Amino acid sequence: MTNQPALPELRVGVVGTGQRAGLAVLAEQPGSARVVSCADPSERGRADARTLFGPDARIHDRYEDMLTDDLDAVFVLTPDDLHTAPALYFLEAGVAVFVEKPLAVSLDDCDRVLAAAARTGTRLYVGHNLRHLPVLRTMRRLVDEGAIGTVRAVWCRHFVGHGGDYYFKDWHAERSRTTGLLLQKGAHDLDVIHWLAGGYARTVTALGDLAVYGTGPHRRTRPQGSERVQDWFDEGVWPPSALRDLNPVIDVEDISMVLTRLDNGVLTSYQQCHFTPDYWRNYTVIGDEGRIENLGDGVEGDAPSIKVWNRRRSGYRAEADLTLAPTEAADGSHGGADQALVDEFLRFVAHGGATETSPVAAREAVATGIAATTSLRSGGTPVEVPALDAHLVDYFARHQPGSRGPGTTRWERLIGDGQ
Repeated sequence: MTNQPALPELRVGVVGTGQRAGLAVLAEQPGSARVVSCADPSERGRADARTLFGPDARIHDRYEDMLTDDLDAVFVLTPDDLHTAPALYFLEAGVAVFVEKPLAVSLDDCDRVLAAAARTGTRLYVGHNLRHLPVLRTMRRLVDEGAIGTVRAVWCRHFVGHGGDYYFKDWHAERSRTTGLLLQKGAHDLDVIHWLAGGYARTVTALGDLAVYGTGPHRRTRPQGSERVQDWFDEGVWPPSALRDLNPVIDVEDISMVLTRLDNGVLTSYQQCHFTPDYWRNYTVIGDEGRIENLGDGVEGDAPSIKVWNRRRSGYRAEADLTLAPTEAADGSHGGADQALVDEFLRFVAHGGATETSPVAAREAVATGIAATTSLRSGGTPVEVPALDAHLVDYFARHQPGSRGPGTTRWERLIGDGQ
């Protein structure tokens, strides 16, 4: 047997070494991938990069300077409103790009990023890790197996029990930075709703309010600086009105309710509340032959169960016709979803092919979040979601067939040369 040459190690960069930098740490896989370059404009971010990725990683103030580090792929882990510029920069340079969700905070920026990926042939990946969450993957498998017949409705209740600490003490609380939490936080769930239902929202209506945190007098008076949620988070503070050091600007809603009709006729409901005492997601998928529901989601280390009622009619019964645990391991951050997400991205960079996540789906989640926010702020007026250009839908449906021009990475060149 002829010995095959070892595959070259992927050289990975990280733009933004703040709250989600731990995601890129999961890409440190000796022999397969290594983080060799980082950029962050803050002194704390650069110091954290040295701690996370060691003395051999090159650290920059500006992401533009990272191109000298001969990268194959880059993680864009900046705040949401700063995703677009570095994503476009590296796509144009032929460096595969991972963009943390949401893809962007405006639909125009989403479409610009997708168009650049298609035009250059550079691989684009968006970090919707819930598609790798074991409990949701099990629910999706049950849907695919026909356990409840044809899906007719999907409901999601998201109890954001730490919402005050996570989203109302920093830039997340400002419309100018996020559009709103139905986009910033809701993009996860809207993507999962679409995934479970097999379609994308086209008509959206929503209601919501800034019910709790908007009236809180305890605002931060000092500059935030480089503080992060772990610097102020205290699970013992209750009720939410007792929270201190809220962001000086709070103009996003803390409770919202969304109804949509998808392009395949499925009806959906999404409810998000940032002042509940518990923190988890509850999905219900209703078909014409039964329903599926999760109790617990595994994100915070709980042991979720999935229940299926599909054999007979009855009144309330806690004992479902089928109760099961997720069929995949749930170890690590976000129930193991983060590691699975990063592994899929690295495989996609090296080999291409189909992925569980989808740039088009990421765009549709943003589009739905924007439409819902627009509806909410206009008293519940129905809003139509604009469709993506057909040629981009087709390009990504074919799993981004790469070009040999600007999209050719160093790794691909080495493979082509037999190194």
